[in-house]
Amino acid sequence: MARAVWRGAIQFGLVTIPVRLYLATESKGVSFNMLHASCGSRIQMKIHCPQDDQVIPRSDTVKGFEYAPGQYVVVAEEDLEAVPLKTVRAIEIEQFVPVAAAAGTTPVTRFAKQAYYLEPEPIGRRAFGLLSSVLAEAGLQGICKIVLRDREQLAALDPFGSTMLLTTLYWPDEVRSADDLDLADAASEIKPAERAMAEQLVAAMTGEFDATAYRDEYREALMGVIEAKVAGAEVVQVAFDPAVLSYRQLLEVFFGIHDPTTLNRQGADVGTQYRSAIFTHSPEQRQTAEAVIAELNREGVWDRPIVTEVAPLETFFPAEEYHQGYYRGNPGQGYCQVVISPKLAKFRKLFAGLAKG
Repeated sequence: MARAVWRGAIQFGLVTIPVRLYLATESKGVSFNMLHASCGSRIQMKIHCPQDDQVIPRSDTVKGFEYAPGQYVVVAEEDLEAVPLKTVRAIEIEQFVPVAAAAGTTPVTRFAKQAYYLEPEPIGRRAFGLLSSVLAEAGLQGICKIVLRDREQLAALDPFGSTMLLTTLYWPDEVRSADDLDLADAASEIKPAERAMAEQLVAAMTGEFDATAYRDEYREALMGVIEAKVAGAEVVQVAFDPAVLSYRQLLEVFFGIHDPTTLNRQGADVGTQYRSAIFTHSPEQRQTAEAVIAELNREGVWDRPIVTEVAPLETFFPAEEYHQGYYRGNPGQGYCQVVISPKLAKFRKLFAGLAKG
């Protein structure tokens, strides 16, 4: 069940309607964590005091207001609690305005911050429903004030289906003027034929708005890249000259230096990215790979069936820069000695004729 972010009451005149607020929207954006490029570990954000040159715990911090450059006054929690506001636990309706008028002559209502659903407490359901229906029938919305997150905010209150919607707004002095923009009156230069063409184009694209027809295509594409990297296999893309080394010989090396019978595992490394896989560049390569696997299974080279995946290559993501030539630069590193060196030794033993050195 959704968690209420605020509890209080709608107030206007002598009427008080107890309600709860719930967030009406949620962000679906893709978020990233910052990692250390050299090792992939998640970094930590420390709170550093430059005066004492040390990292301090958050409990040692206080709020401060900069009233002059480099000059601060400390504002304690008791100072905030002492601020005289009648809207701390109330949605104080200042007036009711026609919805069309609010959108047209009062542009501040166009600049919305956050939307909230209202849920009446059991004792206030009747009054809540009455207020909502009266506003809907009259085409009105309430302009009100409310304190959220230690700030008094301007808001609009509108009927919305079986509930009401509270939308926080920017204060008039927070809305920047458009007067500074270079908006020359181009309408006087428009020719009748140009206007007719524009009207025709607009008419052709006019229809009923259906929010379900729209989706965040960028987020979907980005998640596709991420999911491909998560589910993808750790692979090496090999460039070779068929006149010197055949594709079949490459496959013989591939199957000779690793275990192709373990699903999603190579030694101590476990996960789908460690599965045995061949990603081909052509139907001929795929046919050859499948034929080699069939031959090895028939000959019983391995005690268990080969589980190597054979599929067309869709997208190849080069590894991060620090992975390039990693073994050559770090032959004494633990992973290189335990995992890579034995495979190289096996390659040199089984395929001495193919090794250059």
